[in-house]
Parts: sequence; structure tokens; C-alpha cells
Amino acid sequence: MTTSTLEADHAAYPPKSTEPQQAVTRGALPTGRARTIALLSLFLASTMELLDTTIVNVALPTIEKGLQATDAQLQWMVAAYPLAFALGLITGSRLGDLLGRKRVFLGGLVGFTVLSGACGLAPNAEALVGFRALQGVAAAAMIPQVLSSLQVMYRPEERAKAMGMFTGLAGLSAVLGPVIGAVLTEADLGGIGWRSIFLVNVPFGLAAVAAALRWVPESFAAQRPRIDLRGVAVLAVGLLGVLYPLTLGRELGWPGWVYAAMAAGVVVLGFFARTQWRAERAGAEPLVALSLYRGRGFAAGSAMNALLFMAMASYFLCQTIYLQAGLGWSVLKAGLSGVPFALTTTVFAGVGVAVLAPRIGRRVLQIGALTWAGGAVLIWVAAHGATATTSLWSFLPGFVVSGAGFGLMVAPIGVFTLADVPVEKAGSASGLFSTTGQLAGAAGVAVVGSAFFSVVESHVSRVPSETFRPAFEVALGVLVVLMLLAAVVAGALPARLPQGEGATTH
Repeated sequence: MTTSTLEADHAAYPPKSTEPQQAVTRGALPTGRARTIALLSLFLASTMELLDTTIVNVALPTIEKGLQATDAQLQWMVAAYPLAFALGLITGSRLGDLLGRKRVFLGGLVGFTVLSGACGLAPNAEALVGFRALQGVAAAAMIPQVLSSLQVMYRPEERAKAMGMFTGLAGLSAVLGPVIGAVLTEADLGGIGWRSIFLVNVPFGLAAVAAALRWVPESFAAQRPRIDLRGVAVLAVGLLGVLYPLTLGRELGWPGWVYAAMAAGVVVLGFFARTQWRAERAGAEPLVALSLYRGRGFAAGSAMNALLFMAMASYFLCQTIYLQAGLGWSVLKAGLSGVPFALTTTVFAGVGVAVLAPRIGRRVLQIGALTWAGGAVLIWVAAHGATATTSLWSFLPGFVVSGAGFGLMVAPIGVFTLADVPVEKAGSASGLFSTTGQLAGAAGVAVVGSAFFSVVESHVSRVPSETFRPAFEVALGVLVVLMLLAAVVAGALPARLPQGEGATTH
């Protein structure tokens, strides 16, 4: 690299400080009951966001009928939220450091609450997709401030317990989303049907705002970061260039422009990666610290996390459509089928991170991946002979085993991924790790969802179970392949956790 190039990079990206990052607080920090109320406000906001990631899945067939939505629109109702959320996470974190964590948290929380109401009142499918994307943007402003505020509110020796509570709540909320969505849709509160899964956020959001205004402390980063809006825009264009045509291609008959757009998106992403490398080599702070991927553990953990989220997002989407449209199950029955998965996920997540990870190291992740693959095979066997009269009990072994495998992976994976990351890069690594998972989830919905609907169209039958069964079997086959890859990738992670780790996943 030439001297002139380095000077140009310094001008575009101010050099990062070598001083440790500390928080500057405004006013006294809450203690006792006040701190508990502040914690509940943060957790309530986080729970709403996590539920919203998966709560829409079980209501998709009902939404399809109510809004006359196309298959592509259904995919985007699921994918638009995590895609927008992932794109905004890093920027949201830096906005909090610059403008104040409490201020940005409240702005995101108010926006999330208002947009939840907008989703519930959406007049058509296009509007719902748009509101879901904006919801993701609001969540990206809100969620990074939760962890940052926890760091400020709790002393180092107290943080493990608070972070552990946050992580446990995160895992439980994500898998309970479809269950709660089913109950609300079936209850048909006030005759509004599926709209209640979004409108229910409004009163809880207002309660969280009221508590946060009074009790959540304000804090800033001691070293104010710059916000690379140009980098955010380039990354967004590249990702949309790949994912948007990939989602619409099947429905449009795969015209030439679809392939051209995806190729252009790949080129833009390559340009983005090049600018990030150049910024980091110039001693600046890039939007994405690609040097982190030089660490074998972080690279392997990020890849495994991407496989996990890709599998999870596509699995929930395809399963709920199969159970309702294929087997004719009610929204409530399909939603309650997620209870065994949720319960075993919760139990094995705790066992995995607190008991197995400290004893057997990375093998807990490999066991988890192989267990989920085994659960998918059991579900495949049950689905292969299933008809409209098949009961939940036929699928129960597969759901239980799958939940156990997912739990063994989802809790410990963050600890192993970040174990070898230098302390000064921990914040950047954590944000990049979370962003990778969210983007992989959106990609999984686009790719596997497109394959699922393509198989449905090629197996049209007067018997719904015969139409959707082959598509669901393909989705389960993809899940097995992803989990086998995850088991292999896990072998590159640190064999053991650092001394004292294992209490939390972040």
C-alpha cells in the first residue's frame, strides 16, 4: 500500500484511540429497587424484540389469507426484520456511544412501539413488509444499548449474573415466539386475529418507556466514535443486491436481471470488504473489523453461528407452513407444537453452558449439532407418513430431540467464539458476531424458503399433505446438511473455555 493511500484512508477514517474504552455517566447510577426497575425495563424491551423475530412465523398462513400475500411477500415478512436489524446493529451501537445510550434506547423503543402498532394496522402485504423492516431499524437502535447499559449499571463482579439472565431470557423468548403468536392469533382478541401479535407490543412498550425515562441511567463512550454512514449504505446495497432478487427470483421465473443483480451485489460486497481492510490497515476504526477473522476461533465460531441461525430461521418458517397448510392443523395446534422444542431448548441451554461446556469443551457444540440433525431425521420420518389425521404425538420425539440439540448449541457458542478475542476488540467482535447471525437468518429464509416454495409448486396435489410434504422434507434435508457442517466447523474452535468462562454466552 502506498503512502498516499494510507493518508487518504486516515482522512476517511480517523485513527482509533489506543486508550481503553470507558463509559461516562450522567447523574447517579440507580441502586436497589431502582436498578431492578431499570433492569426490568431493559429486559422488557429486549423480550419484545426477540419475540418479534419469530412470533410472525406461526401466523403466516392466516396473514396470507387476510392480506392476499404472495409467497415472496411471506418470505419478506420474516426476512425483512432480521435483515434491517442486522444492517443497523453496528450503527445503533455507535449512535449510543455518541449521543447517549439512554437517549438512543428510548428513541429505538418508542420507534419500535409505534411501528408495532403500524404492523398491526397494516392495510396490505406491502405495507406490512415495509413496517417490519422499519421495526428492525428501530430494534437496531434499541438493543445495543441494553448490553451497554448493563455494563454501566453493574460492577464487574455482578455482571455475570445479569448477563446470564439476559442470555437465558434471549434463548427462551426466541423459541417461545411461535407459541405466543399462535395463542394470540387463535384467541382473536377483539376480532383482530393475527394483528394482535404486533399490537400486544404497544402497552408493554409504553410501560418500558415509562420505566426507562425514570430509572435507566444515561451514559456515553469516553472516546466518541465516528459513524461511517457511507460504509453502512454500501453494505446495505450489497446485501439487498443479493437477497432481494434471490427472494423474488422464483416467483418471477428467474429472469436475467435477477442474476445480474446478484452478481452486482457480490461485487459491491467485495468493494465494501476492501475498504474495511484498507481502513484497518491505516490504523483507523472500520465499520467491520475484518482482522478479527484472522483468529481461527472467531472465524469458526462466526461460521457456526451463521449455520445455526440459517437453520433456525428457515426451519421455523417451513415447519409452520407445513403443519398448517399441509396437515391442516389450526394456528393454535401448530403453535403449541413448539412447546416441546422450547422447553428442551431451555433445559439443555443451561446444561450446555453451565455443566457440559466447562467439562468437555467444544464437543458440546458438536454433540448439539449432531443431536439437532438426529431430531430433524426423526421429524422427517414422522412427516413422511403424516396425513391430516396425524397427531402431535407422532412428531413429539423429533421436536424434543431437536430442541435439545439447539439448546446445546445456542447458549455456549458465543463463549467459544469470543474466547480468544483481545479485550480491546471485544465490543466490535460481539457486535459482528450478532450481526452475522441475523444476516444468516435472513439469508436462510430467502434461500431455503425459495427452495421450499419451488418444491410446493412442482408437487401440486388435491391432497395438501402430498403438496407440502416433499417441500418440508427438502427443508429438513438442508437442516441436516447445515448441522453436519456445523459439527465439522466446531472442530476449529478452542478446545476448552478460558478459566472462569461458562457463566454467560456474551
